[in-house]
Amino acid sequence: MSSKASGSGTVKPGAPSRPAARERAARNLQIKAFAQGLASEMRRVTWPTRQEWVSATVLTIVLVVSLGFYTFLLDELFTWIFGLVHH
Repeated sequence: MSSKASGSGTVKPGAPSRPAARERAARNLQIKAFAQGLASEMRRVTWPTRQEWVSATVLTIVLVVSLGFYTFLLDELFTWIFGLVHH
């Protein structure tokens, strides 16, 4: 360890280093620009109406159930076929 006093600018091993004030200011500006851009984009979004949202949800549920039923039928068919082959 160094014999210098602790405010002399030395960093102890393992101690987290702090970015310089200029770097923090630049990062803060980047964060601010990002937040402003995000807000601007969110204002441009065309949000779905309630009717569109409900119909898309119903369509999704119907497709998932249909795909599940189709997979079940194929599984039963292959189980039956492999049962015939192995007996």
